[in-house]
Amino acid sequence: MAERLNGYRILILETREEAQFSRLLAEQGADVLQCPMFTIHDAPDAAPIEAWIRRAIERPLDDLVLMTGEGLRRLMKVVRQISVEREFVDGLAKARKFARGPKPGRALREIGLEPQMTTEKPTSEGVAEMLSKLDLAGHRLGLQLYPDKDHATLIDAIKAQGAEVDTVLPYVYDAQAADANIVTAIEEMAQGRIDAIALTNLGQVRRLIEVARARGCEDRLRQGFEHTPIASVGPAVSDELKSHGLRTDIYPAEDAFFMRPLISAMAAALSKNPPRATARS
Repeated sequence: MAERLNGYRILILETREEAQFSRLLAEQGADVLQCPMFTIHDAPDAAPIEAWIRRAIERPLDDLVLMTGEGLRRLMKVVRQISVEREFVDGLAKARKFARGPKPGRALREIGLEPQMTTEKPTSEGVAEMLSKLDLAGHRLGLQLYPDKDHATLIDAIKAQGAEVDTVLPYVYDAQAADANIVTAIEEMAQGRIDAIALTNLGQVRRLIEVARARGCEDRLRQGFEHTPIASVGPAVSDELKSHGLRTDIYPAEDAFFMRPLISAMAAALSKNPPRATARS
């Protein structure tokens, strides 16, 4: 697949795994325009995170639900700061571990663990559906949350199954810091300077729409989408696009909703037309 994207300019909006996605695209020769959706920071108050970690060691969890890979990595950062890595990882090894999509699974493997189950739908609804099939009565369940999402429905659904839910939120978003970059990316699309936009989670679609509306450039965003191929990593992203009246042009092979299959699908689809940079020269 070497240099199958040579000369194509690809816009990516990934934040947590932006560096990896950018590297994979660049290996295929792509000119990557990176536009982070958010700036991510550690939670401003580490005390609740430290307390959650110590509870997980002193009262081992029966179940752990990881909503993001970033969440576990931020937890591990605090774990190492307070010098309890061995105790924490040993405790997690005894718990059933559930991942919202593939990214938390990758973060677990970084510390030598594996998820017992991964959601087919990488959404809160998908997590609730997965857990609904299990007996959670009397279980102590750790739930790692992520910012800018109302998790009350998920928490209530887990509690309704008889579990004690212990939540932790290890990081925060700084949305304003990224707004100017998002507006610039929208204008690049509107002016026909992008060969494809690659979307890897549904939050990216929502964020694009929100910023465009707030900055008065939603028309420019939709103009950009009209003549820019839209690549979606999987069904959750495509459903979100559809809900905003947008289409999916490029999609990975069925049941292969990861970065590499998405890149392969992009290379196959874009090869049918020359790069816009070439057309402009």
